[in-house]
Amino acid sequence: MIFDSHIHTEFSADSEMKATEALAFAEKQGIGLVFTEHLDAEYTSREGKTFSFAPHAYWRAYNRLRSDCLRLGVEIGMRESTRDFSEEFSRRVPFDQIICSQHMVDDLDIYYPDYYEGKDKHTAYHRYFVQMAENLKAHAFANVLGHIDYICRYAPYEDVNIDYAEFADEIDAVIKTAITRDVVLEINTRRLGDRTALTKLAPIYKRYQEMGGHFVTLGSDAHTPDAVGAHLKLAYDFAESLKLTPVTFRQQHMVNSQK
Repeated sequence: MIFDSHIHTEFSADSEMKATEALAFAEKQGIGLVFTEHLDAEYTSREGKTFSFAPHAYWRAYNRLRSDCLRLGVEIGMRESTRDFSEEFSRRVPFDQIICSQHMVDDLDIYYPDYYEGKDKHTAYHRYFVQMAENLKAHAFANVLGHIDYICRYAPYEDVNIDYAEFADEIDAVIKTAITRDVVLEINTRRLGDRTALTKLAPIYKRYQEMGGHFVTLGSDAHTPDAVGAHLKLAYDFAESLKLTPVTFRQQHMVNSQK
């Protein structure tokens, strides 16, 4: 069974999706899910959203739903200042999968324009990848590195795609850190509807395979039911074309995700 290993339900501050809705959409597609609720410690958005949740309440609500088709995880935003808290949080319940992601750079949320003010694309992306590598070294409890292309969603530049050649050293440092720490890269499907995005991502994952990476998770990053499983089969074929094996996690042990 193919797994969509990056799903946000109402336990995430920016989602109102019910577990039953996500599961119903998954069942129609014959796919499995991993719920991965947001933890960005010590952060409140401008809209007043606090990106945290009560892990024991999460477990009480969803543990009865766990099955061969559903696992329970967390997505942790990586910051140096919150690293210790994040690791402690990740141990409070037996999460099946821990995604660590770079949502903030220099304590600025890259969702908002502030981060990009006064920076050209090279400067903004360079700092993003440098901090990603630094934080991944510190967050050794991660199973998965989330959406390496997250910055492309919100950057204000004419061409938001990542040119591997321009950032080869920075991206290689991220990949080397992931491989050294047995962290799997995610293929996030959010942008795969754009064929240009897929083409631009290919050299990154090819380089991951060349450097010794073997495994990837596939994740839609869905916050609404209609996004569950989006472009998942495309991502699966993309991984196979690069000789990467799609996997998911159960009790933080890797399990193949198969058609």
